[in-house]
Amino acid sequence: MPKHEKTDVELIRTWTLSPAATMGSAVRAKGILQELQSRVPAASKKSLALDGSDIILAMSASEKAVFNAAAAIVARAMEYVETLPVIPREIQDILAIKVGERHRWLADGRLPSAGTRTVRLNGRARRITFHVFDPKVVEDLLDRGAVDAWREADAEAKAENRRKAAYTAKLTRSLKKGKSVKAPAEGSEEVYRTELVGWEQFGRDGLLR
Repeated sequence: MPKHEKTDVELIRTWTLSPAATMGSAVRAKGILQELQSRVPAASKKSLALDGSDIILAMSASEKAVFNAAAAIVARAMEYVETLPVIPREIQDILAIKVGERHRWLADGRLPSAGTRTVRLNGRARRITFHVFDPKVVEDLLDRGAVDAWREADAEAKAENRRKAAYTAKLTRSLKKGKSVKAPAEGSEEVYRTELVGWEQFGRDGLLR
Protein backbone atom coordinates (compact mmCIF):
# COMPACT_ATOMS: atom_id res chain seq x y z
CA MET A 1 0.00 0.00 0.00
CA PRO A 2 1.41 3.45 -0.92
CA LYS A 3 2.71 5.43 2.01
CA HIS A 4 0.25 8.35 1.58
CA GLU A 5 -2.83 6.34 0.63
CA LYS A 6 -5.91 7.17 2.72
CA THR A 7 -7.49 4.33 4.62
CA ASP A 8 -10.26 6.40 6.22
CA VAL A 9 -13.42 7.12 4.20
CA GLU A 10 -14.49 10.79 4.32
CA LEU A 11 -17.96 12.06 5.12
CA ILE A 12 -18.90 14.82 2.69
CA ARG A 13 -21.93 17.01 2.25
CA THR A 14 -22.37 19.92 -0.16
CA TRP A 15 -24.73 22.89 -0.30
CA THR A 16 -24.88 25.26 -3.28
CA LEU A 17 -25.28 28.98 -2.69
CA SER A 18 -27.95 30.49 -4.94
CA PRO A 19 -27.32 33.62 -7.06
CA ALA A 20 -29.81 35.41 -4.82
CA ALA A 21 -27.61 34.59 -1.83
CA THR A 22 -24.27 35.69 -3.33
CA MET A 23 -25.56 38.42 -5.69
CA GLY A 24 -22.67 37.56 -7.95
CA SER A 25 -20.07 38.43 -5.31
CA ALA A 26 -17.22 36.14 -4.28
CA VAL A 27 -16.75 38.38 -1.22
CA ARG A 28 -20.38 37.79 -0.24
CA ALA A 29 -19.92 34.01 -0.71
CA LYS A 30 -16.88 34.07 1.57
CA GLY A 31 -18.81 36.13 4.11
CA ILE A 32 -21.58 33.52 4.14
CA LEU A 33 -18.99 30.79 4.71
CA GLN A 34 -17.56 32.71 7.67
CA GLU A 35 -21.07 33.17 9.07
CA LEU A 36 -21.70 29.42 8.84
CA GLN A 37 -18.32 28.68 10.43
CA SER A 38 -19.25 30.90 13.36
CA ARG A 39 -22.33 28.76 14.00
CA VAL A 40 -20.83 25.28 14.05
CA PRO A 41 -18.76 23.96 16.98
CA ALA A 42 -15.18 25.25 17.06
CA ALA A 43 -13.83 21.78 16.19
CA SER A 44 -15.85 21.81 12.96
CA LYS A 45 -14.92 25.25 11.62
CA LYS A 46 -11.99 24.08 9.51
CA SER A 47 -14.09 21.25 8.09
CA LEU A 48 -16.29 23.79 6.27
CA ALA A 49 -14.89 25.15 3.02
CA LEU A 50 -15.98 27.16 0.00
CA ASP A 51 -15.47 25.91 -3.55
CA GLY A 52 -16.89 28.39 -6.03
CA SER A 53 -20.52 28.66 -4.95
CA ASP A 54 -20.50 25.40 -3.01
CA ILE A 55 -20.26 25.09 0.76
CA ILE A 56 -18.55 21.78 1.56
CA LEU A 57 -18.45 19.97 4.88
CA ALA A 58 -15.89 17.15 4.96
CA MET A 59 -14.73 14.98 7.86
CA SER A 60 -13.29 11.56 8.42
CA ALA A 61 -15.60 8.58 8.95
CA SER A 62 -14.52 8.40 12.59
CA GLU A 63 -16.15 11.80 13.26
CA LYS A 64 -19.66 10.81 12.20
CA ALA A 65 -21.42 12.23 15.27
CA VAL A 66 -19.62 15.58 14.98
CA PHE A 67 -20.24 15.59 11.23
CA ASN A 68 -23.98 15.03 11.63
CA ALA A 69 -24.24 17.77 14.26
CA ALA A 70 -22.42 20.29 12.07
CA ALA A 71 -24.39 19.26 8.97
CA ALA A 72 -27.68 19.84 10.79
CA ILE A 73 -26.59 23.36 11.80
CA VAL A 74 -25.49 24.26 8.29
CA ALA A 75 -28.64 22.80 6.75
CA ARG A 76 -30.85 24.95 9.01
CA ALA A 77 -28.81 28.07 8.28
CA MET A 78 -28.97 27.46 4.53
CA GLU A 79 -32.77 27.72 4.65
CA TYR A 80 -32.53 31.49 5.22
CA VAL A 81 -29.01 32.24 3.98
CA GLU A 82 -30.44 34.65 1.37
CA THR A 83 -31.70 36.90 4.18
CA LEU A 84 -28.35 37.24 5.98
CA PRO A 85 -27.46 40.95 6.39
CA VAL A 86 -24.92 42.33 3.94
CA ILE A 87 -21.80 43.63 5.68
CA PRO A 88 -19.70 46.62 4.47
CA ARG A 89 -17.04 44.79 2.45
CA GLU A 90 -19.75 42.73 0.77
CA ILE A 91 -21.90 45.68 -0.31
CA GLN A 92 -18.81 47.44 -1.64
CA ASP A 93 -18.05 44.43 -3.84
CA ILE A 94 -21.65 43.83 -4.92
CA LEU A 95 -22.29 47.46 -5.91
CA ALA A 96 -18.67 48.13 -6.94
CA ILE A 97 -18.43 51.18 -4.68
CA LYS A 98 -15.62 52.72 -2.64
CA VAL A 99 -15.44 53.12 1.13
CA GLY A 100 -15.94 56.89 0.83
CA GLU A 101 -19.04 56.45 -1.31
CA ARG A 102 -20.51 53.98 1.17
CA HIS A 103 -19.96 56.40 4.05
CA ARG A 104 -21.35 59.39 2.10
CA TRP A 105 -24.48 57.63 0.85
CA LEU A 106 -25.10 56.06 4.24
CA ALA A 107 -24.86 59.48 5.89
CA ASP A 108 -27.27 61.18 3.47
CA GLY A 109 -29.81 58.35 3.60
CA ARG A 110 -29.50 57.05 0.06
CA LEU A 111 -27.98 53.83 1.36
CA PRO A 112 -30.35 52.75 4.16
CA SER A 113 -28.90 50.90 7.13
CA ALA A 114 -30.56 47.74 8.42
CA GLY A 115 -28.96 48.18 11.83
CA THR A 116 -25.52 47.67 13.32
CA ARG A 117 -23.40 44.72 14.34
CA THR A 118 -20.59 44.59 16.89
CA VAL A 119 -17.85 41.98 16.57
CA ARG A 120 -14.53 41.30 18.22
CA LEU A 121 -11.47 41.21 16.00
CA ASN A 122 -9.77 37.81 15.87
CA GLY A 123 -7.19 37.43 18.61
CA ARG A 124 -7.89 40.89 19.99
CA ALA A 125 -9.94 42.39 22.77
CA ARG A 126 -10.98 45.30 20.58
CA ARG A 127 -14.54 45.34 19.28
CA ILE A 128 -15.80 47.18 16.20
CA THR A 129 -19.33 48.27 15.30
CA PHE A 130 -20.49 48.69 11.72
CA HIS A 131 -23.70 49.09 9.73
CA VAL A 132 -25.25 46.15 7.90
CA PHE A 133 -27.67 46.24 4.97
CA ASP A 134 -30.84 44.44 3.93
CA PRO A 135 -30.03 42.07 1.04
CA LYS A 136 -33.37 42.91 -0.61
CA VAL A 137 -32.47 46.60 -0.63
CA VAL A 138 -28.99 45.87 -1.98
CA GLU A 139 -30.43 43.69 -4.73
CA ASP A 140 -32.87 46.44 -5.71
CA LEU A 141 -30.08 49.05 -5.87
CA LEU A 142 -28.05 46.69 -8.04
CA ASP A 143 -30.92 45.88 -10.39
CA ARG A 144 -31.90 49.50 -11.08
CA GLY A 145 -28.36 50.84 -11.39
CA ALA A 146 -28.83 53.32 -8.55
CA VAL A 147 -25.10 53.79 -8.02
CA ASP A 148 -24.57 55.26 -11.51
CA ALA A 149 -27.39 57.77 -10.92
CA TRP A 150 -25.96 58.71 -7.52
CA ARG A 151 -22.50 59.28 -8.95
CA GLU A 152 -23.90 61.48 -11.70
CA ALA A 153 -25.89 63.53 -9.17
CA ASP A 154 -22.83 63.87 -6.95
CA ALA A 155 -20.69 65.02 -9.86
CA GLU A 156 -23.25 67.69 -10.79
CA ALA A 157 -23.54 68.85 -7.18
CA LYS A 158 -19.76 69.00 -6.87
CA ALA A 159 -19.46 71.07 -10.04
CA GLU A 160 -22.19 73.44 -8.84
CA ASN A 161 -20.50 73.84 -5.47
CA ARG A 162 -17.24 74.67 -7.21
CA ARG A 163 -18.97 77.33 -9.31
CA LYS A 164 -20.56 78.84 -6.21
CA ALA A 165 -17.27 78.78 -4.32
CA ALA A 166 -15.45 80.45 -7.23
CA TYR A 167 -18.12 83.14 -7.50
CA THR A 168 -18.11 83.74 -3.73
CA ALA A 169 -14.34 84.13 -3.78
CA LYS A 170 -14.57 86.56 -6.70
CA LEU A 171 -17.29 88.56 -4.95
CA THR A 172 -15.26 88.75 -1.77
CA ARG A 173 -12.25 90.05 -3.66
CA SER A 174 -14.38 92.64 -5.47
CA LEU A 175 -15.91 93.89 -2.23
CA LYS A 176 -12.45 94.51 -0.89
CA LYS A 177 -11.49 96.42 -4.06
CA GLY A 178 -14.84 98.24 -4.36
CA LYS A 179 -15.55 96.89 -7.86
CA SER A 180 -18.61 95.39 -9.52
CA VAL A 181 -18.82 91.66 -10.15
CA LYS A 182 -20.47 89.78 -12.98
CA ALA A 183 -22.23 86.50 -12.24
CA PRO A 184 -24.17 84.14 -14.52
CA ALA A 185 -27.90 83.99 -13.99
CA GLU A 186 -29.40 80.53 -13.47
CA GLY A 187 -29.93 78.74 -16.76
CA SER A 188 -28.47 81.50 -18.92
CA GLU A 189 -25.31 83.33 -19.85
CA GLU A 190 -26.62 86.71 -18.71
CA VAL A 191 -24.67 88.71 -16.17
CA TYR A 192 -25.68 91.32 -13.68
CA ARG A 193 -24.05 93.78 -11.28
CA THR A 194 -23.88 92.70 -7.69
CA GLU A 195 -21.90 95.49 -6.09
CA LEU A 196 -22.19 99.25 -6.68
CA VAL A 197 -19.79 101.94 -5.60
CA GLY A 198 -21.73 105.08 -4.54
CA TRP A 199 -25.28 106.21 -5.33
CA GLU A 200 -24.19 107.82 -8.62
CA GLN A 201 -23.23 104.44 -10.05
CA PHE A 202 -26.39 102.94 -8.62
CA GLY A 203 -28.40 105.53 -10.55
CA ARG A 204 -26.43 105.13 -13.74
CA ASP A 205 -27.23 101.41 -13.81
CA GLY A 206 -30.90 102.39 -14.03
CA LEU A 207 -31.93 100.41 -10.98
CA LEU A 208 -33.98 103.33 -9.61
CA ARG A 209 -36.14 103.64 -12.73
